[in-house]
Formats: sequence, structure tokens, C-alpha cells
Amino acid sequence: MSVAIERLDRKAWSQSSLWRLTEIPEPPETLYYQGTLPSVDCTLISVVGSRQYTRYGREVTESLIAGLRNYNIGIISGLALGIDGLAHHAALDNNLYTLAIPGSGLDSSVLYPARHRRLATRILENGGALISELSPTTRAAKWTFPQRNRIMAGLTEATLIIEAADRSGSLITARLATDYNREVLAVPGSIFSTQSVGTNRYIALGATPVTCSADIVEHLGLTPQTTPLPTPNLSPEQQTILTTLIEPMDLDTLATKTNYPNAALQPLLMQLELQGHIYVAAGLYHRKI
Repeated sequence: MSVAIERLDRKAWSQSSLWRLTEIPEPPETLYYQGTLPSVDCTLISVVGSRQYTRYGREVTESLIAGLRNYNIGIISGLALGIDGLAHHAALDNNLYTLAIPGSGLDSSVLYPARHRRLATRILENGGALISELSPTTRAAKWTFPQRNRIMAGLTEATLIIEAADRSGSLITARLATDYNREVLAVPGSIFSTQSVGTNRYIALGATPVTCSADIVEHLGLTPQTTPLPTPNLSPEQQTILTTLIEPMDLDTLATKTNYPNAALQPLLMQLELQGHIYVAAGLYHRKI
């Protein structure tokens, strides 16, 4: 998919949905973009985290973003490997707007990382956008990522840290968000995980802890775009499954805990998934938050 790269000078972008960047020190003079910029009334949230994410980090990313699907929220991230890519995919899977801000120019010959060019195409095909202050053929370098992070922090109402090690680049975005008087949200992690050292420290320093999608919704004062459909009546067996799924489980574990044989359990799980109560990720069944 070939999408033209457009150029916006400061006057143009400051009068668009990107206006929050006028509030940061040294805002960009020029922005380049592809695709469709977010609507002015869309609440933008940056999602950042480790490139070396754990299974917990993946599950948290997918579950939290799935729980925002009824809200006019846009997910911004950096197109990087790891939590960034998971956040973009989760937004697309749940029909949420998503905007990628890579640490490179937007020309396909330099777009970084190359492994996520297909993801970039998917974002554009689904009504999202890519933006960068770098000229289109600028290659990624050490200095381009902190530059990119300040745009991610400044463009949004809040930055959500899902996993971050002690010296993770994600913490640069969180620090900038604090400097710009933006909200910083953080997901608590295991005290035994090196990928949660940074997030746990930020919570100790005053970041708002997030344990479910409702925490994000409540903290940002969001309201649903539409009235959710009433929950259909569940059979006793389906209700037992949802009650049992207090944490992600594989099929065998769920069968043991519910005392339902696999052959009987699988059609029940399929029904719950079609009704939107659960989803499957990495071979585990998750109850939607």
C-alpha cells in the first residue's frame, strides 16, 4: 500500500488534533505524516514498554486495550518491537484508532524497524497514521529515539507504562510526560521480574497504578461512545467458566478447575469468545476486563 507522505508546518499542525505539542518546550517546526490524523475529540494515550516483554506484559497489553474498545480513545506508540508493536496490534484488533511515531523518517526505505513495515501498512489500511518530525529518508539513530519520545509524551493526555526495566527507554517517555504535566499511568509488575523494576519504581514516585481498563477510564474521565448492548443471559456452565477465569488459563487447567471435560468445554469457550466475554492469546483463555 503506497500512501503519500504529507508535510505540515507548525501553523498547520498546531491547528489540528496535534495541538498539544504546542505546550512542550521546543516543539517541532515541521511534521511529516501518512494516513489519517486523529479527530480532535479523540483522547490520545501513549503506551510504552519493554522490547523484551514477558508473557505477563503481552497479556496486560492485550487485555487493557481490549477493555477500551467502547471509548473514543487513540493508542499512540513508537512502532518498535515489543510492547509498542503489541499495543498497535491490540488497538487495531479492537477497532481503536492508532498512531505510530517511529524513530526514523517515514519513507519505506528507512522505516524502523523494518520488521514492522507490514504493521505500518496495516495501521494505514485501518484509518490510522504514522508521523515523524524527521525528513522522510532520515535513518534511525541513537539521537532520534529521545527526539521521538518527546513527541509521544507531548501529544497525549497520558502515558501508560506496561513493562520497563531499570534503564528502559520507555522511562524517558514517562519522565518527559511528567515534565510536560501529563498523566503517567503504570502497571504493577512482579517484584521478581527485571522487566517491572522501572514500572514499580514509577508507581513509588507517584504514577497512577493501573490494574484494569476501568482504572484508565475512570482516571481520564471517559464515557462510552455508545451504550453497551445488554449482556446476554449466560448458561450456568458459561457463568462457571467466567467465574473461574480469574487469571489466564490453558484449556487443560480450565477443564480441571471447572470439572468439565475438554470436549464439553471447547464449544462453551467458543460461544463465550463469539459473545465477546473472553479472548485467546498465546494459547491461554482470558476473561475480558
